[in-house]
Amino acid sequence: MKIAYLMLVHSNPYLQKRAIETLSCEGSGFFIHVDAKSDIRKFSGIRGKNVTFLEPRIPVYWGEFSTVVAMMRLMRQALDSPPGYDYFVFMQGSDYPLRSGMYIQRFFAENSDSEFLSLVEMPAPGFQLSRLEAFRYPSTKPLLRFATRALGKIGLARRNYRRHLVGLQAYAGVASCSLSRDACEYIVKFAMENPHVEAFFQNTFMSPDEWFFHTILGNSSFRPRCRRSLFYREYGPNMPHPALLNEKNVDFFESQERILIEDEWGPGEILFARKFSDQTLHVIDRIDEMIRRKEKVELVQCQD
Repeated sequence: MKIAYLMLVHSNPYLQKRAIETLSCEGSGFFIHVDAKSDIRKFSGIRGKNVTFLEPRIPVYWGEFSTVVAMMRLMRQALDSPPGYDYFVFMQGSDYPLRSGMYIQRFFAENSDSEFLSLVEMPAPGFQLSRLEAFRYPSTKPLLRFATRALGKIGLARRNYRRHLVGLQAYAGVASCSLSRDACEYIVKFAMENPHVEAFFQNTFMSPDEWFFHTILGNSSFRPRCRRSLFYREYGPNMPHPALLNEKNVDFFESQERILIEDEWGPGEILFARKFSDQTLHVIDRIDEMIRRKEKVELVQCQD
């Protein structure tokens, strides 16, 4: 089972280096896009025969379609690269694995009939159609963006998604996903053959990476294969973004041999977590020790 890790980063080079070291094993590959607004020299310590930095880079803006553009470029690069990867794990610069690369390979081999993409049909709690129907130009067009923001405040910068998506049901969910090669090839082919879908999401307000892949796969034969995401995130009261994880979270991860959770996306095992930073490497030290201990216990059990 060969795994490609597709990484969107703009900061935390030491965290990225540690993540790659933890995940590296035979059959693993790492494809990295560094935001064009960031100094790529900060990532010069990340090297390896299985590491590819994507060029040319593009500026990536939070909550805009540029995130999807970078993800699609990473996907195409990994699809076209030997040795022919079986699964593709999308990661961001604050993510870190909770198990070793070998364990994750075995997990995908045992669950090769699944797509790990948390998704729900819209409208749904947290995914209102008003967000999908709001029209907003990207940051690369500042004057037009300012104008649509002003119009949006009085309810004018809106559109009918059903007319633009031409019969597709809208789906949404968690951006972090792990997809099979077949699913990724389907997404690339669908986007090429249906440019109107990409054109619609290019001017979508707030986080199209939570809708674009979900809508494509949600309207396909891959929909029954979809299971909850493999990423753990924690939100505090009234927090729009995931909280920075700490020692208490590691206590929870350590309390189970297999880290199992159940929430609004259903039950499942967790293999990755968000979010960490270069300032919380002491937490990463504990996670690495946990991984080593669990791998040792598993090896003993197999020998018994």
